[in-house]
Amino acid sequence: MSQNKPDADGHRGLVVNTASVAAFEGQVGQAAYSASKGGIVAMTLPIARDLAPLGIRVVTIAPGLFSTPLLAGLPERVRNFLGHQVPFPSRLGHPAEYAHLVQALVENPMVNGEVVRLDGALRMQP
Repeated sequence: MSQNKPDADGHRGLVVNTASVAAFEGQVGQAAYSASKGGIVAMTLPIARDLAPLGIRVVTIAPGLFSTPLLAGLPERVRNFLGHQVPFPSRLGHPAEYAHLVQALVENPMVNGEVVRLDGALRMQP
C-alpha cells in the first residue's frame, strides 16, 4: 500500500480493522474475546500515527449484533430476541450496512485513527 501512487492529498490507502462492541462492554465469560477486540481498538490510533507519513489511514469498526453466518445458525426466536436488544433500529445489523460504512470511510479522508461503533446504540449487559 505504501507503494501506491498518492492522490492530490498524499493519500495512498486505508486499513479498516474490525473489533466489536465487546471491546467496550465485554460480557460474563468473554474476557479473552473482549481483550482481543480491545487490543484492536487500542492499536488503531498508534498505527494511524505510524502510517500517517506514508499516507495510509487506519480506522476500526466496532459492530454490535449483526446478521452473520454464526447468528444465522441460531433459532429465529433467538435472533429476534437479540435484535430486540438493539435500541434503534431494533433488529440485527445487515452486512450491507457494514459495507456502507466502509464506503463512507473510504470516501472521507479526514476519518483517521478512529473507532466507529456500528451498533444501533446497543450497550451490552454483563
